[in-house]
Amino acid sequence: MSAMARPRPRVAAAAATAAAAAIVLTGCSSSGSSGSGDGQLGFVAVKNTNMSTAELGKRQDAPDISGETLEGSQVKLSDYRGKVVVLNVWGSWCGPCRGEAKDLQAVSEKYRDQGVQFLGVNTRDTEKANAVRFEQEKGVTFPSIFDPAGTQLLKFPKGSLNPQSIPTTLIIDRDGKIAARAVGGTVEDALESILQPVVAEPKQ
Repeated sequence: MSAMARPRPRVAAAAATAAAAAIVLTGCSSSGSSGSGDGQLGFVAVKNTNMSTAELGKRQDAPDISGETLEGSQVKLSDYRGKVVVLNVWGSWCGPCRGEAKDLQAVSEKYRDQGVQFLGVNTRDTEKANAVRFEQEKGVTFPSIFDPAGTQLLKFPKGSLNPQSIPTTLIIDRDGKIAARAVGGTVEDALESILQPVVAEPKQ
């Protein structure tokens, strides 16, 4: 191989970084975000991000999803009415889910005393043991509904949550309405940027 034909390490590294960033933004599915209902849902995209937000008065109700957690207890979204809920859809088989798990846990601990509850929805994991192992390895302590067939996800309004776009994180306000969304993997600072304004909203 000639000198000109040899791969250049810096170029290769840059390409790998760009590819990794693309995976984080698009998540585990090639279908991406479902935007057909965004206008009806009141979502406004945050420029140059995978996030969108909805103003007060333009938000739709989140469905009262429920089910058995990975630990075996029963939970439903309305159990947390009056709190801001960060709802994260994930799977142990999903690379970006593994990448964001520790950031989600960090934010959950930081906002625990500010009336914020994290709730996961584990989907497309046929074996519960795989999901439990994921939580143990990543140090995740907030509960997750075990929803392997995605039946709970299908309850969400069209356009708010695409079951094929994993991971997806929704911010549910204190009144149980969908206030913000991040499609694809997220990191601590980005998640806080859409969570903080909802936490700061006055209680109704």
